[in-house]
Amino acid sequence: MKIAVLGAGAIGAYVGASLCRAGAEVHLIARGPHLAALRRDGVRVLSPRGDFSARPYATDDPREVGPVDHVFLGLKAHAYAAAGELVRPLLHARTTIIAAQNGIPWWYFHGLPGPYRDYRIESVDPGGAVTSALPLHRAVGCVVYAATEIESPGVVRHLEGTRLSIGEPDGRVSGRCTEFADAMVAGGLKCPVEPDLRADIWIKLMGNISFNPISALCRATMAGICRHDGTRALVATMMAETLDVAARLGCRPEISIERRLAGAERAGEHKTSTLQDLERGRPMELDVLLTAVVELADLTGAEAPTLRTVAAIADLLNRQLGPQNA
Repeated sequence: MKIAVLGAGAIGAYVGASLCRAGAEVHLIARGPHLAALRRDGVRVLSPRGDFSARPYATDDPREVGPVDHVFLGLKAHAYAAAGELVRPLLHARTTIIAAQNGIPWWYFHGLPGPYRDYRIESVDPGGAVTSALPLHRAVGCVVYAATEIESPGVVRHLEGTRLSIGEPDGRVSGRCTEFADAMVAGGLKCPVEPDLRADIWIKLMGNISFNPISALCRATMAGICRHDGTRALVATMMAETLDVAARLGCRPEISIERRLAGAERAGEHKTSTLQDLERGRPMELDVLLTAVVELADLTGAEAPTLRTVAAIADLLNRQLGPQNA
């Protein structure tokens, strides 16, 4: 099996190293000092489950890789629309694109029965640019529950969790999903193929939609947000509004808000990826986390007043980071 990891950052390099350890032919597509280290030394994973190293191929040019069976997409979602030129050299007739993203994916309504079937979410897929770059028939969803970070170029620190749930937009347990999941398990990861991945999407989103923007606005860790009575209540309200939107779309995740809060508090003094992006002056990944749910609230008639307020404030902050976010 031949797999390309496009965007071999913290999660991408960790997944690529694990798949390489399982015997798959893995190609990491990266850039900068990280790429130089990958070429020189391979990937070194530091983990409480045991450190390991792997030496997958590494390049900055997908044309050197050629067609693969699976593309594991480790890019931030706001980079998807411009990813077409990078993805095209990796495709053959049956290549799968497995998108490891937070938030609402561009394929969310693809083939979904009901009144919103095949609806395109403008904030996620502006003008259909993402669908053009990442064709819907190739899409497989992926919800990441593992936490990793780049400790130094070529070195990934695995903090916790090994589960990456995947699933087809139409709910089938397909051969292409099973093939990829088996390779992930052989590499030491958990990779259940979920018939209803959308429930996982909303469970993960409950945390991302609230903690991520608040952490950036307050420069606070997840535990810090939970310890403060006011922000804890704000998070709970945002989660409740998110679940209301999900229910209006026919999805009712079986998890309580208090349980979700408790899990976040256990994460300790963890900085969300949004706060880390802010601190580095990078665009914050807000469209798929927050703006999309506000759009879905408009679609379904949900009020979601707190989500709308936080979205407006966070969007202004994002625009102030630079003209690329305007």
